[in-house]
Amino acid sequence: MTPERLRRILEQVAAGELGAAEAFERIKHLPFEDLGFAKVDHHRIVRSGLPEVVLGTGKTAEQIIAVARRLRDSGQPVLITRLAADVAATVGAAVPELTWMADARLLFWRGETAPVGGRGTILVVAAGTADVPVAEEAALTAELMGQPVERVYDVGVAGIHRLFAHHERLRGASVLIVVAGMEGALPSVVGGLVARPLIAVPTSIGYGASFGGLAALLAMLNSCAAGVTVVNIDNGFGAGVAAAMINRA
Repeated sequence: MTPERLRRILEQVAAGELGAAEAFERIKHLPFEDLGFAKVDHHRIVRSGLPEVVLGTGKTAEQIIAVARRLRDSGQPVLITRLAADVAATVGAAVPELTWMADARLLFWRGETAPVGGRGTILVVAAGTADVPVAEEAALTAELMGQPVERVYDVGVAGIHRLFAHHERLRGASVLIVVAGMEGALPSVVGGLVARPLIAVPTSIGYGASFGGLAALLAMLNSCAAGVTVVNIDNGFGAGVAAAMINRA
């Protein structure tokens, strides 16, 4: 159930074009629909402006298909994250409206909702090519939330001149998402150059002493650049949602 669909139903009831019984049938799955193995939150997009999102990890293809079809039929956007390619192929064949983004490991459908827009552009910055899957998860999540997104990739501190070539784009963004593994230094550098909200995303990319992203996480939490906010390791989705909410506030 999207806000637009709910508004149309109420307007039809008010105009006498739709009876109370039929209107009830259309909205009876609010606030959620119980599928037995999952309770699909159709009301989330009305309540918070954010659609229900499916974490693909740990779910069978059949479970994901069932939830995706319910969300699609309700008209709201569908976003399924952290999918293996073989599971994505099965789900995509069953729900052909979905688009597969291999880099970001997600399936999505934009739904019937109109673009929301925001105060400006969200800029997603990735330190290295190996960080792109997490960066793309963040970028596509923010786009699905109706926000304009731009990307600047492979500008890590090992070649800091690459970053400075995009100085004006950094300063012109409304919100920044900065993604980095290894020692996690890039958000501190960017944070010292801009006067905008910055969400740092540590990735699990790096050699042994990076401890699967823990070194980058701790570096970002200890950033000397004021105002840097940090999400969990590899949590591009969380960064994308946070940036979208900030940009549309």
